[in-house]
Amino acid sequence: MKIGLRTPSLKKMVKSRTTGRVKRAMKKSINPIYSKKGIGFVTQPKKAVYNKIYKKTSFSIFDFFKLFK
Repeated sequence: MKIGLRTPSLKKMVKSRTTGRVKRAMKKSINPIYSKKGIGFVTQPKKAVYNKIYKKTSFSIFDFFKLFK
């Protein structure tokens, strides 16, 4: 598991802001429990715990800019 600074990827940032938004909107229209808070732990507990720890132990370079805002 990564601890510390995450390396930024411009390609992944652009992709997540374009194609991901359309896919999430489609899934939400089909599945009523999709993207509800806390459902990730019910459906995939191992992945949810990993993501929670990863989010708390690593940070992005863009987090520094948020501190000075």
